[in-house]
Parts: sequence; C-alpha cells; structure tokens
Amino acid sequence: MNAHRLLTPTLLAALLAGCAVGPDYRRPDTALPQAFAEAPAAANAEASRPAAIQQDWWTLFGDPTLNELVQKALVYNTDLQAAAARVEEAEGLLREAGAAQWPQVNAELGSSRTQASTVTATPMPAGTPRLRDARRAALTTSFELDLWGRLRRATEAARAQALSTEYARDTVQLSVAGLVAANYLALRAHDAELVVTQESLQSREAALRIAKSRFEGGLASPLDVHQAESALAAAQAQLVTVRQQRALAQNQLGLLTGQPGLAIVAGDLRQLPLPPTPPAGLPSTLLQARPDIRQAEETLASANARIGVARAALFPTVSLTGSLGSESAALSNLFTAAAGTWSLGLGLVAPIFDMGRNQARVDQASAQQKQAVAGYQKAVQTAFREVMDALVNLREAGEGEKAQSLRVDAAKKAQSIAELRYQAGYSAFIDVLDAQRNANDAMLGFIATRQSRLNAAVDLLKSLGGGWEDSQPRSQPAPQAPLAAGG
Repeated sequence: MNAHRLLTPTLLAALLAGCAVGPDYRRPDTALPQAFAEAPAAANAEASRPAAIQQDWWTLFGDPTLNELVQKALVYNTDLQAAAARVEEAEGLLREAGAAQWPQVNAELGSSRTQASTVTATPMPAGTPRLRDARRAALTTSFELDLWGRLRRATEAARAQALSTEYARDTVQLSVAGLVAANYLALRAHDAELVVTQESLQSREAALRIAKSRFEGGLASPLDVHQAESALAAAQAQLVTVRQQRALAQNQLGLLTGQPGLAIVAGDLRQLPLPPTPPAGLPSTLLQARPDIRQAEETLASANARIGVARAALFPTVSLTGSLGSESAALSNLFTAAAGTWSLGLGLVAPIFDMGRNQARVDQASAQQKQAVAGYQKAVQTAFREVMDALVNLREAGEGEKAQSLRVDAAKKAQSIAELRYQAGYSAFIDVLDAQRNANDAMLGFIATRQSRLNAAVDLLKSLGGGWEDSQPRSQPAPQAPLAAGG
C-alpha cells in the first residue's frame, strides 16, 4: 500500500513534467559568402532586399505557347502527381503518429461455450455442469504514458517528414516548370535552325545552278559542280538532323506535359525576349527561398527527432489498461447490474539485457542524423553554386551573343562578295563554299548562344527559388558564419 501511494504521485509528476529525451532541433550553421561575387555591383549594393520573383516566372518570356505548356505540366505531369501522392502518404503517417499519443478504446463482444474435463487432478464439484456458456460485452482501453517523449518525438519526426515531402513536391514543381521552359527553348532553337538551314539550302541550290551554268559555258571545271553538289547534300543532311532534333524536343514536351502526341506549331527563338534579371539578393536568403533546401532541412529535423525515439527505448515503458463491461452465462442477464465488470491496470516494462540492441539503434539514428546534416550542407552549397553558375552563364552568354551577332553580319557580307566575285570570274568556287559554310556556322552559332543566354535566365530564376514562398518557415534560424565574398 505504501509503495502504491508513493508510486502514483511519482508517475503523475513525471507525466506532467513532459520531458522528452533526445536533442532539440537547431538549424546548422552554414558557411556562405556575404554576397554573390558574380552579381553586378548595383545588385550587391541592394542585396539586403529580397529577390522579387513572380511565381509564374515563365510568363516573363511573353510566349503564350510556353505559358500553356507549363500550366498543363503543373496539372498533368506524372512526376508531380506522384509527388502529390507522397505528400498524402506522409500526412497519413503524421496522423498515425499523432494518434498514438491518445488512449485507444475498443469494443469487445464475445460468446463462448466450453466443456470441462471430469478426470483432471482436481475433480469438479458435484452438481457442476460440464458445459459452460459465457457472454461478454466490454469497452477496453490502453494508453502509454509518454514519460520520456517517445511518442512526441515520433510525432515530431513524422511532422518534419511530412513537411519535407511537401517541399519535395514543390521542388519537383519548380524543376518541371524549368524543364518545360528549357525544352521549349530547345524546340524554338531548332525552329530557328530550320529557317537558317532552309536559307543555306536555297543559297547552295543557287550556287549549284551558277556552277552548272558556268561549266556549260566553258567557264568552270567539273570540280566546281561536284563541290556545289556536295555542299547542297551537306545542307540537306543538316536539315534532316535538325528536323529530327525538333521532333525529339517536341516528344519530350509531350512527356513533361502529360500529352502524348503533342504538336507545336513552328516559332523562332530569336523572337523571344530576354526576361529582366532579378536581383540575386544575399546568399543567406537562399535558405528560405528554395524548396529543396527546406526539404533537406526538414529531413534533418526528422532524423534529429528519431534520435529521441531511439533513446526513449532505453527507459521503462509505462502503460495504463482498463475495461468496463459485463459478463453473464445467459444473454438475457448480460446488461444487468449484477453482470457488470471493470478492471484497471498499470504495467511497466523496462529493458534489462538486450545485448546492446537499443543502444545500437540510438547509434544508428545518430549516424542518420549526421548524414542528414551533410545532406543539408550540400543542398545549401549546391544552391549557392547554381546561382553563381547562372550569373556567370548569363553574363558570358550575353557577351557571346554580341560577338556572334557581329560574326553573322560579317559572314553574310563575305558570302555576298564571294558569290559576286565568282560570277564575275574573279575567284574560285572554293571561296564561295567557304563563305557559305562560314555564314551557316555563324548563324547557327548565334542561335546556340541566344539559346544559352535564355537558358541561363531560366536557370537564374530557378536557382533563386522561382518566386517560391515558404508557407511554414522555421522560426529562430541559427546565425550564419559569413566568409569573404568569393572565398
């Protein structure tokens, strides 16, 4: 009796204290520079302002076809649908973990008939019937007292994992929009290449006619004709290759948008405007601006909480059980007052000897948490590198486009002069072929550089988060450890 009186207040005090073993989550420090070295000086001067990127950033290209493709991809893309289903699964796991913190109540109904033996060591009393009937109806309950926070840590882990899954879905959404934009730019680049190749084909057909005319007039050798025919065949082969590449890009867009057999009318990459460059902001703002970083952080928070779950297994488990019901041999008496029964129990299970199994599980959880820390740090560093890469590519592609534009102008003039000189008999046909080839290469080079510049704009918008907004940010982030810019 004295032990019972002492035990009950002790258990209640421990329950009310609500301690939870295991480490509380704290965001790791991240060593990021104070600014993006590749960002323009003006942008760094205003870096304290968050990068204002609209969520439908792809509309900045001003292309209705691209807008429609992205919208369809956000609805019908199978990767996004799978990611949404994983969110539903994680939410179900969270509800399951949360339910474990509450008592479980079950209803029991039973009916049985048994026959007792008459030849056992303890004989039955005289007049006792061998057949016995039993009817039972009861409500039973069981409840684990979460003294060490095992259930709370499990719920904490499930909640963080659910958030991680939501951020993973947002990451897939941003990635799908970027893939649609990149493949659409590739498609439009192939459209522009088709135009250039058709123009090259026409100029080489004209050159072949001139070479044949001069040969028939005795002013050129058969070599000129054969060279012209070879150049024409090369242009025709190039046309086939570009058509093939365009078809493949269109098929990829059909897959991304969930529309097999998608057909897109021709356009031209050179007509797409370059969207305004958003301010890069501070590197530290990436921690809240990108869903993949938040995904990695919540994965870390979940792993951190699972250490507490594993550590709680080292301590005793205390459970309450109870039942309230009735038992009777006859169904007619089952719900009478005399048939009433109840029970209340307190159970304690403590690990004594398990060959270090529970401690091994703690060590496993700690190792998984260390892996998650490394994964978070890598996600942050990867995000920083992607922004830097996009800034470099955007700047260099802009310079390259200027140079390619000058190259195209010069190559076209050289081609015109070479063709006129050949017709007048002042130069060999090989000069015409070289000029045509240079002009074709220059125009294709300009298209490739323009595509690279537009892709860099897409990459920059994506790497800065694409206007994503965190609906459930973590409060009180850990202070950052800045490095020198570019260090």
